[in-house]
Amino acid sequence: MTNRATLVHFFSDDARIARRLAASARLSCAKLKEHHFPDGESMPRVAAVLGREAVLVRTLDHPGEKLFDSLLAADAMRRAGARRVTLIAPYLPYMRQDKVFQPGEPISQRVIGGVLGRAFDRVITVEPHLHRISRLGEAVPCQADSVSAAPAITDWVRRNARDALLVGPDAESRPWIESIAGHAGTASAVGIKRRDSDRRVKVQFGSLERRDRAIIVDDIASSGATLAAAARTLRARGVTTVDVIVVHAIFAPGAITKIHRAGVHKILSCDTIRHPTNAISIVPLLASALEGIR
Repeated sequence: MTNRATLVHFFSDDARIARRLAASARLSCAKLKEHHFPDGESMPRVAAVLGREAVLVRTLDHPGEKLFDSLLAADAMRRAGARRVTLIAPYLPYMRQDKVFQPGEPISQRVIGGVLGRAFDRVITVEPHLHRISRLGEAVPCQADSVSAAPAITDWVRRNARDALLVGPDAESRPWIESIAGHAGTASAVGIKRRDSDRRVKVQFGSLERRDRAIIVDDIASSGATLAAAARTLRARGVTTVDVIVVHAIFAPGAITKIHRAGVHKILSCDTIRHPTNAISIVPLLASALEGIR
């Protein structure tokens, strides 16, 4: 290939979202050639002579393997002619560890952010798990953009659940939940969460507006402990139907079962990570973030 137009590159496991994103952004796309040596080393190859701008779409769940492949791909793109390389990581890992909680721990946010900031000129992600910083650029030292999934979730609620009570599981979710509920025209409530361990969580609520249906909205679901705890409390408070919407569907083994056993009817997610629960697309939002790249 000798096309010098901007190309959206992808590994085979991200083909679906990359092709949809490229079509939405009116860009061409190209699959990276993936070679694996017998000892486990990988060698991604760019199948084109590139123009000034290049884009890599890589959802970074299971980051142990995917992060390093992404760094190799960025280097390959530059050696194929790209002057600027953008990473679109719908899910960005290692953002929650933003300080040393116990002696001897790393600050993984700074480590991963620093590596990505050196490899890429721009990083775009969706709802990164930030706590003690307000901007992604404080963790990733390049042009770093965080796209909110709130507009996509708001549209879904407007079309499917305007009568539901929207519930955030903890105080950190309050601005997000209240914004979605306000734009969707429905009520909201926020819980008080106490975490005893990664898998032991309690969620309590103050006064609740009486609704037959509640939807718990959270940015990420891993063990499912928080969602299950919130659902049990809502059911005990008389809510007939409890559903769940999450942005990033990590879902560790057993998490889906745990959530359903807590009384949750439907589990829905955004398509930042490919999962059977995907029902809300963030592709148009990411395409808008890419506006201007041609």
